[in-house]
Amino acid sequence: MKAVEYNLPQELNESFIVFRERGQFFPAPWHYHEHLELVQVTSSTGRRMVGDHIGFYDRNDLVFMGSNLPHVWVNDPEYFDGTARDDADAVVIHFKRDFLGSNFTDIPEMMPLKKIIQESARGIVIKGTIRDEINSLMVQMLDLKGIERFKNLFAIFDCLARLKDYEVLASPAFLNNQPTGPSDRFKIIMEYIMQNFENKITLQDMSEVANMSITSLCNFFKERFRMTFVEYVNSIRIGQACVIMSETDRTIAQIAYQCGFNSLANFNRQFKKYKGINPSTYRKKLETERL
Repeated sequence: MKAVEYNLPQELNESFIVFRERGQFFPAPWHYHEHLELVQVTSSTGRRMVGDHIGFYDRNDLVFMGSNLPHVWVNDPEYFDGTARDDADAVVIHFKRDFLGSNFTDIPEMMPLKKIIQESARGIVIKGTIRDEINSLMVQMLDLKGIERFKNLFAIFDCLARLKDYEVLASPAFLNNQPTGPSDRFKIIMEYIMQNFENKITLQDMSEVANMSITSLCNFFKERFRMTFVEYVNSIRIGQACVIMSETDRTIAQIAYQCGFNSLANFNRQFKKYKGINPSTYRKKLETERL
């Protein structure tokens, strides 16, 4: 089974990703990505496959995985046929190893954490009281923003640095044949969007840049981002709009057009879709936080 190269869009004003995966079952396919990942299952049972390891998971299961390690969580049959008592539910954190700088883990205070990050290349199941500490911090992060969320991430790093009770999953031999980074096509697509999101980008333009058919490009986004091409581009634009709003006094209309939206109404609609509130309310919250 070939693993899919897979990534979630990251907010331009955030350095790491925290999200809740909730539904009848976990939809992600057998996949890998550049980000390191912590996965806490809060509800569901089933099998997890990490590299060449196959094991079972239950509530409170917590796994830490390094970059480009293929994995998938498969729910038990009752989640697929709709007879499970609860939805499948998990809290997930994604971060890049160098998101705090390329030498972050080389400073003396970070050496214990660096050891665990190295172990995570094969995937580790976290056990004992440290698991409970991390699980609690992860759930709290869903309702936190900014420095408060960052503080919890560093508290998790402290837990990982103290970790003694864990199980390594994939075999050492499995790592030898794994990808070491994003594919060239993946990088071409991401770089083009990041450099051109303020302009009109059509599927035809993108398919020519990526040297893919439009159908293949659409499937690429559905498989790797679980959203359409247009949804992905809009998510990048909204993230940039948030950055501009926090750094300048430009009007909302100016920001909308600067970020590639062709109408203020569409910008307002998309902003509320991705942020849950309209741009004016978001700006008022920013101003309140500065006081």
